[in-house]
Amino acid sequence: MKRAKLLWIDLEMTGLDPEKDRILEVAAIATGWDLESIKTYEGIVKVDKNIIEERMVGEFWEKNANSYKTLVAQNANGKPIQDIETDLLHFLDDNFGDIVYLAGNSIHQDRKFIDREMPELAKRLHYRMLDVSAWKIYFENALDKKFIKPENHRALSDIEGSINELKYYLGMIKK
Repeated sequence: MKRAKLLWIDLEMTGLDPEKDRILEVAAIATGWDLESIKTYEGIVKVDKNIIEERMVGEFWEKNANSYKTLVAQNANGKPIQDIETDLLHFLDDNFGDIVYLAGNSIHQDRKFIDREMPELAKRLHYRMLDVSAWKIYFENALDKKFIKPENHRALSDIEGSINELKYYLGMIKK
């Protein structure tokens, strides 16, 4: 029996505009409701150098120079987005049943890129999503409780941080 219920995804992109920017890096973790990892996937997307040079500019990338350098350097080893999408579809087949809930931090933004660049994957995802940022807003503003998550701006470590953040909030409720 396939036990994964949540598909945690994080994307690193050239920027935040789904019309102009492109996905650079994808990571996924399949978990059950206990939020424990069942299976992990990482993929590097090959993006045209002109898009990288044009879109990866400005204050954000200046502040995150290490992430910038790593993402640009690994681009040469990337695969076409269609291959990444195929990998993720196999990942779903191997770990999920019919319902696949997308989970992550501000996951609605990642979903825009998935809808645009990986339409077959988008078709497999449930319309409901588990967004950790909704919990963050409530806990920080209503309860003055803040989870400090490392901001590495690398897909896999960002997902792991999001899962730990949700565990933190759930732990507060259980108390």
